[in-house]
Amino acid sequence: MQTLGHVALVVREYDEALAFFTNALGFRVIEDTDLGEGKRWVLVAPPGSHGTSLLLARASTSEQASRVGNQAGGRVFLFLHTDDFWRDYRAMQAHDVKFCRPPREEPYGTVAVFYDLYGNLWDLLQLKESVAARYLGEVP
Repeated sequence: MQTLGHVALVVREYDEALAFFTNALGFRVIEDTDLGEGKRWVLVAPPGSHGTSLLLARASTSEQASRVGNQAGGRVFLFLHTDDFWRDYRAMQAHDVKFCRPPREEPYGTVAVFYDLYGNLWDLLQLKESVAARYLGEVP
């Protein structure tokens, strides 16, 4: 068995990234360990999540810094699944998260596209039950 453990997200500074993910998106800090020489091992995840977490990786070279906010070349980079789209959409709006595409209904669920603090695109997505069941292996 294999699982995807962490996804590295290149950030400008640890603390500004932590503030965004914990305050604006409501993520929890899983680990924040000082590694010395200005490096930290910082993991965050959505509340209630038991899957993949984000490793907030501070850019340490000019090439890495050039990727901050554009890790996927302008495409949606990460997909934040929710069990209550409208609850989370309204909470994110209340924390000034910027949405670049309004909510819409798709065959697979309810979705809206938002920017993180650096400009990476994310989907906020509530899957329809039939689609979610396929992801969980409950439907062939």
